Amino acid sequence: MTRWGILSTGGIAEQFVSDLRLLPDAEVLAVGSRTSQAARAFADRHGIPRAYGSWADLAADEDIDAVYVATPHSGHYDATMTCLTAGRAVLCEKPFTLDAATSEELVRTARDRGVFLMEAMWMRCNPDLLRMVDLIADGAIGSLTTVHADFGVGGPFPPEHRMRARALGGGALLDLGVYPVSLAHLLLGLPDQIRAWARLSDEGVDENTGVLLGYDSGALAALTCGITGETGVGATITGGAGRIELPGPFFRPDRITLHRAGHEPEVIRTDMTGRGYQHEAAEVQRCLADGLIESPLVPHAATLEVMGLLDDIRAQIGVRYD
Repeated sequence: MTRWGILSTGGIAEQFVSDLRLLPDAEVLAVGSRTSQAARAFADRHGIPRAYGSWADLAADEDIDAVYVATPHSGHYDATMTCLTAGRAVLCEKPFTLDAATSEELVRTARDRGVFLMEAMWMRCNPDLLRMVDLIADGAIGSLTTVHADFGVGGPFPPEHRMRARALGGGALLDLGVYPVSLAHLLLGLPDQIRAWARLSDEGVDENTGVLLGYDSGALAALTCGITGETGVGATITGGAGRIELPGPFFRPDRITLHRAGHEPEVIRTDMTGRGYQHEAAEVQRCLADGLIESPLVPHAATLEVMGLLDDIRAQIGVRYD
């Protein structure tokens, strides 16, 4: 049995706890927040036995096997460092931190202390996407030529909303664009060229962003994200012998469609339960059982490379955080 602590009490923490109930070998033991009142209210809603009014108190609980960090982006570094230094394994929400440098610090701390650490890029643990990766590796669509992916939400968001708050790492790129960028990285690796453009808000965060990644192989990735209009949130991966389509939301699809030259489209489905967060939790539990300090599905190197790409894109579009 893996005993979980939940750090933060927002909406994504609610969803994660609900999906943990789908794992018979998972137990939610404790929740921690900045206030005792918020922690106790969350604990009461979910039947969690222990509630802590500080991150440090949660991290100090030696009965906890792993902590899920679900704060806004700007809190990821401090919350994760608090847990790592206390010896707690951590699953930290994406984006890992606000920049590559602080992400590297967390990885270095985890490795130095021999403590498990993983970014909660649940897309990389999704059964349909793992099946897609296998099909591509087996040559189902030939050598990859293009990856198209988008993630846009409609809003509108008031100026004080976290999506527009520069102090909280607001904007489309880190909250939404991390998904298209991570998909391109998963399939094509690090690009040789990066081009990006964005419209910025009055607060100095990106509202509508386009990214083009170029590879010396001739492949490219065309990626968009925005907070100005709801998009289909789909993705298409094309190769010389066909393509794979992921319906929205592409990071947790209910099916993938394989198109191969000379063949009828093949729809591949995986039985979906919950929201899909249980797959990343199950990966954490598997790694802990095997004594690993990083996941082969979401390795530290992938997290750091994606954070580096996000840094490069932000530099091009002119978004800087406090």
